Amino acid sequence: PDFNDEDGIRAGELGAEFDEMGGYTAEDDAIQMLERLGVSKELHDKQMKELEGGEKVKVLLAQALFGNPDILLLDEPTNNLDMKTIDWLQNFLLRFENTVIVISHDRHFLNTVCSHIADIDFTKVNIYKGNYDFWYHSSELMRKQTKDQNKKTADKMKELEEFVTRFSANASKAKQATSRQKQLDKLTLEEMPKSSRRFPYIEFKEDRECGNKILEVNNICKTIDGEEILKDVSFVIDEKEKVAFIGKNNIAKTTLFQILSGELEADSGDFNWGVTITTDDFPKDNTKFFEQEMNLTDWLSQYTKSDDMQYIRGFLGRMLFTGEEVFKSSTVLSGGEKVRCMLSKMMMSGANALILDEPTNHLDLESITALNDALIKFKEVILFTSHDHQFVSTIADRIIEFTGTGMIDKKMTLEEYLESEAVVKERESLSDDGMLSL
Repeated sequence: PDFNDEDGIRAGELGAEFDEMGGYTAEDDAIQMLERLGVSKELHDKQMKELEGGEKVKVLLAQALFGNPDILLLDEPTNNLDMKTIDWLQNFLLRFENTVIVISHDRHFLNTVCSHIADIDFTKVNIYKGNYDFWYHSSELMRKQTKDQNKKTADKMKELEEFVTRFSANASKAKQATSRQKQLDKLTLEEMPKSSRRFPYIEFKEDRECGNKILEVNNICKTIDGEEILKDVSFVIDEKEKVAFIGKNNIAKTTLFQILSGELEADSGDFNWGVTITTDDFPKDNTKFFEQEMNLTDWLSQYTKSDDMQYIRGFLGRMLFTGEEVFKSSTVLSGGEKVRCMLSKMMMSGANALILDEPTNHLDLESITALNDALIKFKEVILFTSHDHQFVSTIADRIIEFTGTGMIDKKMTLEEYLESEAVVKERESLSDDGMLSL
């Protein structure tokens, strides 16, 4: 009631400041950011406690990005995001003019977004200018150069020591021996500090090669809780193929893999593996494998006919379970440790057809790299799903995408698939939004 001119001026100043801060567009901006991160409109009015875990993470990510902060600290921001959303986040961060510090196991994301890599190893932090690939190759090259130089130095030291030992008591060679000793005293080996980075050794070896007939899938249909998950899914897998199944519908991909591995039955349709085919699968949810309490040696013994404990421990050792760790209880393992146990099981199986549903979940970069390399080297059949762009692009030679209303099947790499105009048109005709999602 006593609003005066001074109050009016102050109100005008506050209104201008509010406008400069984006206050009048804040709600619309928040809505757009939530939608771009995959949080649909029907969730916007819900309480955080009502959201599922993946949706909560997306909202928290939106909260961090919102308002143009001076510094962004992002810990695994691509978790629970599909490829379309990761692509949007990458473009957002590329346009972002302030500082971003990120931790991620997504190598493609690091290569796209990062201009510097902070390598935490040898109890130190070293900064490299460049993306992840540049850091990886540079650090490996430096390590190899140091190792090679140390070998040359060690060989030279051995040669000098042998000369000094042989001729130090020889009067005619004493002067030369003294000279060699001085050279020897000047030589030192560069210290090779012990790295905290541990790479598991992963190798899949088939007991026998696949024959000509691998897998035929004919009109498989599956409905779960009244929702149609798979409808008339058909395809044929040929020998040596490595097939990535992609698309937004994660339930459809997992359900198909459960049917092919014998865990679920289809409502209709059928599938047939060739008579020479032996399969082993890596399920997205491995909980049931670790419900019974036993040590890791006993756990892995279930999946082999061998009773040689050294043989079994060898596979655990490859996956970084050494010493007393092999007696750890299977019920207290972390997510990453469970994945490494499942990979040990698969290595022992000798299967010539591998089915893997999101195998990189819970793994660190070193384990992802080792698994990636192992699947590239595997000579037989692989059916797999993954949200890891680089994982898919370096392994798959065939892409099967579940779209909104159908399926696209192309014998090409992921990069070829992304660049194909014919695929884009086909996807637009079948999908809700025409966008690719791993």
